Amino acid sequence: MTTSYRISVAASPEDLARQCAQQIAAAIDLALAERDRAQIALAGGETPKAAYRLLGEEHLPWERVDVLLGDERWVSRDDSSSNARMLGETLLAREPGSLASFHPVPTDLADPEASAMAYEALLKALCPGEPPRFDLILLGLGDDGHTASLFPGTAAALVKDRAVTIGAGKGLPRITLTAPVLSAARQVVFLVSGAGKRQALGRLLDPFEPADRTPARLVQPSGEVLILADQAAAEGLA
Repeated sequence: MTTSYRISVAASPEDLARQCAQQIAAAIDLALAERDRAQIALAGGETPKAAYRLLGEEHLPWERVDVLLGDERWVSRDDSSSNARMLGETLLAREPGSLASFHPVPTDLADPEASAMAYEALLKALCPGEPPRFDLILLGLGDDGHTASLFPGTAAALVKDRAVTIGAGKGLPRITLTAPVLSAARQVVFLVSGAGKRQALGRLLDPFEPADRTPARLVQPSGEVLILADQAAAEGLA
C-alpha cells in the first residue's frame, strides 16, 4: 500500500500554529458528531506549543475529549523535558482547554517497562479497536527521520505486536506508541518546521525511502496523511 501525502505550506509561524489548531479542532468536532467521546494523541517538543495554546482557546465540548501523548520521555512530570508538563503549560493551562481529560504516561512507576504496560492498558480502555484507534494523531518529524520515539535502527520501530513500547533516543528511555497504533488513527497529521527538517521531509515523501532509515515512513494509515509545514521545511519540494 502506498501512503498518500498532502502538504499544506504555512506562510508564517503564526499561520502554521493556526492551521494545526484548526485541524485538531475539526477532527474533534467530526469525532464527537459520530461518537460520545473523542481521543487524540499529541506530539511533544517545541514546534506545537503555539498551536496548543490556540487550540486551548477553541470552544469545543472538551469534557468529552481524551488527550494522550504519542510519546513521553521517562522523566518526572515536573521535569523541563516532560511532554506532559508542556501540555499543562499550553493546551491545558486554562479553560476551555483545561476541561479535557488528560491521560499522561505514568512515568512514576518502577521502570520504563512498567510504564509502557500501564500506558498500553490505559490506551486499550479508552480507545476502541485492535490496535486502539485514535481520532487524530499529531506527529513531529525529527531531522533523523524519527517520529514519536521510533528512532532509526532501534527495536521500538520494529514492534508490531504491542500498542506501546520503550523507545531509546537522545540519551533517555521513552514510552512510545508503536507504528501499528500510529497507522490506525482516523487522521494523521505531521507538523514540520525549520530548515533542519527539510531533508527528513523529503525522505518521508520519497516512496523508495527505506523505513529503517526514516521510521516516519512506518506510519501508513488507510487515509491521506496531512503534512503541515513551514516554508523553511518545505523549500525545494516538488
